Amino acid sequence: MLVLATLAVLLWLYLLLGRGRFWQSAPELPPARPAATPSVAVIVPARDEAPFIAATLGSLAAQDYAGPFRIILVDDNSSDGTGTIARDLADPRITVLTGAPRPAGWSGKLWAIAQGLAEAGPAEFILLTDADIVHQPGHLAALAAQQQTAGSDLVSEMVALRCESLAERALVPAFVFFFQLLYPFSQVNDPQSSTAAAAGGTVLLRGAALRRIGGIEAVRGNLIDDVALAAAVKRGGRIWLGHSVLAASRRPYPRFADIWAMVARTAYVQLRFSLLPLLGTVLAMVLTCLVPPAAALFAHGVARWLGLAAWIMLAVSYVPTLRRYRLSAFWAPLLPLIAAFYLAATIGSAVNHHRGRGVAWKGRAYQGAGG
Repeated sequence: MLVLATLAVLLWLYLLLGRGRFWQSAPELPPARPAATPSVAVIVPARDEAPFIAATLGSLAAQDYAGPFRIILVDDNSSDGTGTIARDLADPRITVLTGAPRPAGWSGKLWAIAQGLAEAGPAEFILLTDADIVHQPGHLAALAAQQQTAGSDLVSEMVALRCESLAERALVPAFVFFFQLLYPFSQVNDPQSSTAAAAGGTVLLRGAALRRIGGIEAVRGNLIDDVALAAAVKRGGRIWLGHSVLAASRRPYPRFADIWAMVARTAYVQLRFSLLPLLGTVLAMVLTCLVPPAAALFAHGVARWLGLAAWIMLAVSYVPTLRRYRLSAFWAPLLPLIAAFYLAATIGSAVNHHRGRGVAWKGRAYQGAGG
């Protein structure tokens, strides 16, 4: 236990001092007005999004943006009337497409986006956004201003996620925390770093950059499509990733089982369906999140004090993310339990794959996709 506790302390020292200040939960997209207002095509892929689609499209149509923009909803074979609700809005800025059958080798979301892009034509900028997100009126202007300030080919945000039910309060901030740990935003935004990521809820993309990488076809089979797109764009350009206070997801996860299913859907995809990265993930999570409280509670002497020190570092690093979600810091010492939940869901994702269950989302199954 002394060896494990020592490793845990050393790992947390590295994470706090050498991992791009991921724990700061920054930067944040500020409200701003762009110097120029290029044309924007807003693409909204939607499959069975009836509870959210009217609010999403209404918030997009209400954008206070001086330049020309149009909104294209691609109804991806919804069975709940999503397309009908969108058409009933009768807004001339909103075009509703009925999605064609998905070709082999495409994820459903990316095929819907491809159809929206074909309808949009050669727009200067493309805003990709999910169908459950509500945008404040100044959001598009702020995205355009950030793009111009940073000179980025791609600007993306981790929108504010819903955090109302007990399950959401317990688990959603940790999802954001671990995303920041995996993809430190300061490294993503550093053109000298190879780290690349985006958050698919909001992606503003330069049309020329999309054409440079070969179009959306370049990432057509990826289930972690936002990260794949960001990596392709960053290979020849600049990207920016931050947090948003101007857009929020309204997708609910009322039960712990709902969040388990969300994690299990893509966790093993993230690990490229490989047992070796899974083993590395398990070891890293055990050392960083489980060993500290185990040593602090059950070890003796130096090992106990080292475990307590690592546990304190772990908890303190979580506080800025909790504050972003307006939650009490009393959740911070519970992060090891929360991490155990995510680790179990990740292992469950691997078990599902090796039992032949693959990845399922809204009635679609993907076997071995996402490479």
